[in-house]
Amino acid sequence: MVGGGRGAFIGGVHRMAAALDGEIELVCGAFSSDPEKSRLSGEDFYLSSDRVYGSYQEMIEKEKMLPEGKRMDFVSIVTPNHVHYGPALMALENGFHVVCDKPLAFNLKEALHLETLVNHTGLIFALTHNYTGYPMVKQARAMVKNGDIGQIRKVVVEYPQGWLSTKVEDTGSKQAGWRTDPKKSGVAGAMGDIGTHAENLAEYITGLKITELCADISTFVEGRLLDDDGNVLLHFDNGAKGILHASQIAAGEENNLNIRVYGTKAGLQWFQMEPNSLYVKWLDKPLEVLRTGVGNLYPESTAHTRIPAGHPEGYLEAFANIYRNFAICVRARLEGKEAPEVYRDFPTVQDGVRGMQFIEKVIESGKSDRKWVKF
Repeated sequence: MVGGGRGAFIGGVHRMAAALDGEIELVCGAFSSDPEKSRLSGEDFYLSSDRVYGSYQEMIEKEKMLPEGKRMDFVSIVTPNHVHYGPALMALENGFHVVCDKPLAFNLKEALHLETLVNHTGLIFALTHNYTGYPMVKQARAMVKNGDIGQIRKVVVEYPQGWLSTKVEDTGSKQAGWRTDPKKSGVAGAMGDIGTHAENLAEYITGLKITELCADISTFVEGRLLDDDGNVLLHFDNGAKGILHASQIAAGEENNLNIRVYGTKAGLQWFQMEPNSLYVKWLDKPLEVLRTGVGNLYPESTAHTRIPAGHPEGYLEAFANIYRNFAICVRARLEGKEAPEVYRDFPTVQDGVRGMQFIEKVIESGKSDRKWVKF
């Protein structure tokens, strides 16, 4: 692991998700840019002191020298945005598979370089757009793929939060601090942090690609350096139209990611805060509510359900589905096999490039007098 030491939020999420299915063991790490903090974090995780490193460069160099079976099999990168590219690049160059938190990189140029390197090396790369891991998201994707709701015409996806309604970054909040700092976050704030989740979810469920967008980007909190709210019109490659909005100043909202997909036969609706239900709104029959683990769901959904129906499976389990599928694919690679198709389903470096393109095009459109920007 790179990053995720004492005081970090997302590192703990990654560790819990990776450990959930017993497929992955944390064996080493460079947990902070501060070597002493990294050492103390390693103690927290009960790691051997000789596997706790002062930098990711030292970790990759020394792990590569260890014999196969003892050295790490892959690197998990859980740092702020501006420290994704360096460790991902070095890991790939030295033959290690990679799991990386989103967004993929600090800018599109870095993202495209990583994509080229993944394609050249053939190494396995997963990006943790964790919302794709929910069983009912996978059910929705399978229903669209199999033509159950007809041809997609309209997509409405939103991700409102309220936690940055005031200038929290001035209160010492580490999470708010780096997310609102252009030197660490990149060119976008809310649209990079949560707008990319909405974009990824829309493309994942529908199987469509955004071809054009028109964005209205705002910074409502005085003195804030990056956007905290955005509204985007979307055109998809099959002719469908869409609306995406992401906000971190929607007072009172928690993590209310939700999506509606309308086809010629029916519409689908899913809420992240109530993830076990998928609402199917038929054109010619009553509303149907599908539930995780109940009835004749598609294999893509049931393969990612762990516990009996009625027991909520949430954020950590969805995150864990990405790690488990990644682990199954790495294990298969080590054994010279190919993993079953149902487990080859996780966001890739290509999804990361799409995310970085989305960020840059949204900001370009938001700052431009032009109505539409090609994506």
